[in-house]
Amino acid sequence: MDIPYIHSLFLKSTGVSTDTRKIQDQSIFVAIKGDRFDANTFAVEALEKGASHVIIDNEAYYIDERTILVKDSLTALQELAKFHRNYLKLPIIALTGSNGKTTTKELINVVLSKKYKTKATIGNLNNHIGVPLTLLSFDRNTEIGIVEMGANHKKEIEFLCEIAQPDYGYITNFGKAHLEGFGGIEGVIEGKSEMYQYLLKNDKLAFTNLEDPIQVEKSKALKHYSFGINKRKADVTISAIKANPFVEIQFDSIQIKTHLIGLYNANNVNAALTIGQFFEVEKEAIKAALESYIPENNRSQLLTKGSNEIILDAYNANPSSMLVAITNFLQLEKANKIMILGDMFELGNESHKEHTDLVNSLINESNVQCYFVGKAFYECQIGKDNFHFYDSFDSFSAGLEGVNFENNTILIKGSRGMALERTLEYIK
Repeated sequence: MDIPYIHSLFLKSTGVSTDTRKIQDQSIFVAIKGDRFDANTFAVEALEKGASHVIIDNEAYYIDERTILVKDSLTALQELAKFHRNYLKLPIIALTGSNGKTTTKELINVVLSKKYKTKATIGNLNNHIGVPLTLLSFDRNTEIGIVEMGANHKKEIEFLCEIAQPDYGYITNFGKAHLEGFGGIEGVIEGKSEMYQYLLKNDKLAFTNLEDPIQVEKSKALKHYSFGINKRKADVTISAIKANPFVEIQFDSIQIKTHLIGLYNANNVNAALTIGQFFEVEKEAIKAALESYIPENNRSQLLTKGSNEIILDAYNANPSSMLVAITNFLQLEKANKIMILGDMFELGNESHKEHTDLVNSLINESNVQCYFVGKAFYECQIGKDNFHFYDSFDSFSAGLEGVNFENNTILIKGSRGMALERTLEYIK
């Protein structure tokens, strides 16, 4: 596989695509096999749509000199990305964690872009395909690259670090996400800590939250730059935090008022602030960046519908993120509270226990109407006047027909597969 040659073609192209629906003129199409399709079959279509070259791994689909035949197209994409990363030699910040990766990545990006030309992972393209595509989006004008890394099993972060070769790393937290793939919370800690192992092996730097004892323990052998709440040993000290509902941070003499909801977002803000400090972004510029950021894509959005105030956090959920979202919601000084909670996926054998524990944690909360949606919640239902269980979204939505919501504060939280943002259609 002649990666230098492919890279020379890439530098003359308009970019790389793995989806013929997104082909740009003079781009390179990489045909990657999926579970349900063979993208080699789209090679001709890619060229017809304007691609300059196609990379395939099935010689039956060879067309002409514009076709590059490799042993494995996915491996070629990953090797090309690694080669490009070394070609650019720009500083790269990588981040992973169970919760808050995408929000933190976006906050870091808006802060650093006040001083540098930055590029970051688009959306959540953070896997073995998304990370290479992110690296290939960087160019000679990029001064700092920000790469989000997701994982649902061990050795995945290790693999992504070998491709991206980060100079700096940050782990948002270690929570109960993807328990099925990691084999439990200890597996999550081990898997996410693969980033620390890479940084240590290559004498790179970690950004560390001193409020997280796991981070402190796992990163103690590393070079690190830290933040904490009134911590003397922290490189960056946050003096005060509050959220009702929006996060406000007191940093030195600066008050930062964000559009992010809940104390669970405070660490995301603090991390971006800290990284801005490390890269010598002016404090007032950091404040302006953090205050300008408005979440979207169903991530902790505050919406108003009629007389109702809605916290829409339906992008994803796991036991850790669900618990902090609920805890924050219960602390809000609001009347007429409603929680609409959807099933949490990818918990494997822990699913029934985690859903039961969450339901039981709300037994003493009699002033909140709780709607539990999905088969996992339905199987652990208990009789309580303010608890309502539905085995599917269809049965839940049918139960809402004719309900007139007025003057409520509503939390909507669930895994992506539940698509609970559909609830908005039924809130009149």
